[in-house]
Amino acid sequence: MPAPFQPDEELHARLEGLIRRLKLDEEAGRRKFAVSLVDVTDPDKPRYAGINDTEMMYAASLPKIAILLAGFEKIREGKLAYTPEVREMFARIARVSSNVDASRAVQMIGFESIAQTLTAPKYRFYDPGLNGGLWVGKAYGGFNDYWKRDPLHNLSHGATTLQTARFFTLLAQGKLVDERWSRELLDVLSRPGIQHKFVKGLASTPGVNIYRKSGTWKNWHADAALIEHGGKRYVAAALMESPEGGKALRHPAPPPSPRFRALHAPRPLRSTSTLLRGLRAPSRPSCSRRLPLPAPSLLRRPPRCLR
Repeated sequence: MPAPFQPDEELHARLEGLIRRLKLDEEAGRRKFAVSLVDVTDPDKPRYAGINDTEMMYAASLPKIAILLAGFEKIREGKLAYTPEVREMFARIARVSSNVDASRAVQMIGFESIAQTLTAPKYRFYDPGLNGGLWVGKAYGGFNDYWKRDPLHNLSHGATTLQTARFFTLLAQGKLVDERWSRELLDVLSRPGIQHKFVKGLASTPGVNIYRKSGTWKNWHADAALIEHGGKRYVAAALMESPEGGKALRHPAPPPSPRFRALHAPRPLRSTSTLLRGLRAPSRPSCSRRLPLPAPSLLRRPPRCLR
């Protein structure tokens, strides 16, 4: 497993300041909002900041990225032919979040193979030691679409922003599957066809390339992307449980959003005493060190979402 991110104190302090200015600190304090930001301009030295980044939440269609990853692993192994039809199916899953194609791909790849990919030592995108992560326990409609919910939180489609940010960071580094298939997956995730959340927040900025997957179901909102602009590359991942989540996630879009450019404006580091209280509970595992999970009875039981 690649080493967990080492948080960048300056970026983290500025991210917390941004959360305050956007008035998302209350949702963050109640664990209804989570966000991770990675500067991968230097792919060998990523700079990381996260708020509630190991809080596993229902993520709707965002975990379809796990289906794509497992599919490309099958292709690399020679167990699945990468035909034009399969490529178009993958593109529809990524760009317009096709539930029909996602369910078809799940049946083609297999729930067990998806879970094995997510828990493999190579990736560990679902890691009990980090409070879970990406999980696909159900397809997206159709015949035989149910498998099992994740063992920690009883979620059918789950994610943490930490593991989602790791996914897109490894993609930026060419380390998902291998360099060749990372390039192909990057292309599949390009040209998003749903204009909301991060994409809408960046719509007025010219010259932006975005590789993205989002998710929405009722009050649960998710977005994650690799953004390229002006010679810089950023990864952002956000999860929110709120009726206003779709609107709120327009603002935590990565640079070159003016709000995120402020994260990188030169200014002195803030004292740790000024950091927001309650944004990261001490009982949760951190991305920079492993802490024991609380007893299962203490874990917040999420709603029984069906999609």
